[in-house]
Amino acid sequence: MKKMNYVVIIPARYGSSRLEGKPLVDLCGTPMIVRTYLQCIKACPPEKVFVACDDERIKVVCEQYNIQVLMTSSDCLTGTDRVAECAQQLDADVYINVQGDEPVFNPNDLKLFINEAQNSPTDILNGVCEIKDGELFKSGTIPKAVMRADGRLLYMSRAGVPTNMKHEFIKSWRQVCVYAFPKKALEAFKAQKVKTPLEKIEDIEILRFLELGWEVRMVPLSTQSV
Repeated sequence: MKKMNYVVIIPARYGSSRLEGKPLVDLCGTPMIVRTYLQCIKACPPEKVFVACDDERIKVVCEQYNIQVLMTSSDCLTGTDRVAECAQQLDADVYINVQGDEPVFNPNDLKLFINEAQNSPTDILNGVCEIKDGELFKSGTIPKAVMRADGRLLYMSRAGVPTNMKHEFIKSWRQVCVYAFPKKALEAFKAQKVKTPLEKIEDIEILRFLELGWEVRMVPLSTQSV
């Protein structure tokens, strides 16, 4: 396998529990997964970017747009497990995961994130930005990050954290769904055949790394993500 400094992997699962066929949803004439890809190649060369999917329908659409595709199994527990399967097919120092449902992801954020990953290829990285809306703070669909002063992740929760005794919104940060992993971290993640306890409760896959004893460093990005 050709050695690459980094690759960008866009996981795309057809059988989404909340929206079947989500990667192929039409957004103003263009499938969602294609829009996400087009945002990524504004930040890095197309040969660095791959869609990782589990369904021929996604593969066919990607090939129509000349997007590189890696087929993965349909039983991956999470998108990170899918990226870990890609690490068995591609040899790189760093694997960057951009969620397939980020069709308006800020390319400048990805440029910044790639640079950070290249400078720290042995670190697990995840994006983060400040929450400025109390409704987002209360939303169970938004993972909130609690960090050390040096940016390392202490915990991530769908609950409104941190908060006070009155459960008020004072200051908080939300996860931005872009990640960077060294191969060893992905191998350890994939070796876990079931979700770890906190990961399962919160339905937040980055928690598996914390539960397995890895450090995760949060990288400040803009709020231009969904």
